[in-house]
Amino acid sequence: MIENFSLRLTNWYNYNKRALPWRETNDSYAIWLSEVILQQTRVDQGMAYYQRFLSLWPTVVSLASASEQEVLLQWQGLGYYSRARNLLHTARLVVEQHQGHFPDSYEELIKLKGIGPYTAAAIASIAFNKPHAVVDGNVQRVLSRLFGVTEPIDSPQGKKAVESIALQAIQGVDPATHNQAMMEFGALQCVPKSPDCHHCVFKNQCFAFSKGKVADLPLKTKKTKVVTRFFNYFIAIWHQQSHTFTAIQQRLESDIWKGLFEFPLIETSQEVEFEELIQSDDFNQIFDKQTFTLVRRSEVHKHQLTHRRIMARFYHLHFEQPPVFLDEKNVFLIVDNDFSIYPLPRLIDRYLQQNV
Repeated sequence: MIENFSLRLTNWYNYNKRALPWRETNDSYAIWLSEVILQQTRVDQGMAYYQRFLSLWPTVVSLASASEQEVLLQWQGLGYYSRARNLLHTARLVVEQHQGHFPDSYEELIKLKGIGPYTAAAIASIAFNKPHAVVDGNVQRVLSRLFGVTEPIDSPQGKKAVESIALQAIQGVDPATHNQAMMEFGALQCVPKSPDCHHCVFKNQCFAFSKGKVADLPLKTKKTKVVTRFFNYFIAIWHQQSHTFTAIQQRLESDIWKGLFEFPLIETSQEVEFEELIQSDDFNQIFDKQTFTLVRRSEVHKHQLTHRRIMARFYHLHFEQPPVFLDEKNVFLIVDNDFSIYPLPRLIDRYLQQNV
């Protein structure tokens, strides 16, 4: 089956592929940008981000001149913000060390921060026509089902088996078309749940279909452990000279949402009553025992991340006088609810849209 696999796959692709802008170019910058964005989201959502990034920063040189806050603001809503920071870091590295041009070899591409084996293979094959096979979740699923890889794909044996098949399949064919066909086939045809196997071009050769194991493959041994965290946000508001002021701060620790902005926060190990929060040393370290009125307490808002479940509650506090913050260097004042220049976690942004 491996001998004519790519031919049948690319025939399917040429007939079924979606018209996507990054398929109309061999610009390594645009291809890199699309791959990084699409690691985070579906094509329909990622399209707007891709077009916005290219509109603001049409070249890697222009992206390299952006600030981290500007890039995080445009990335807002995609999650995994370390990838946005890596995006900027790599753009600057390409300008400083490669004269504004992405290297054309897989070995040099993979040295760049935030570019792993999959992205390096995608850029090398699509932009530079090098025979490097892309292997992501879609490809692992397709090859495991078609060729009967029964070892867990998160084990060394399973990973090696899939990579071996992928490498064999790309030999002697157009690598750009083959890799894009592989990704598209996994996205449209060989989907994770309830694929339309009866209308698949490989149904007569597919191991999983013939053995009734489509729902079982690919196998995985590891399950993601989800940690629950409790965030208590304080929306500190006061009025001065006919304007409304709100305090926010930037997350600086090496944690989720680093570099993004949020309201003053106390994180607890479990849900805690407001009376207990305001008597804590953490609260006094934020507001230094100043007088306020609790205007509103929100319901708990659940926000699911890959490895974390955030349970957040928002407390609206009204101050008669501008509060004095002990950590003034990391406090930013929002005037009349204009948060537009500050990148926010999706949790905060959604809450503001619904409640402010």
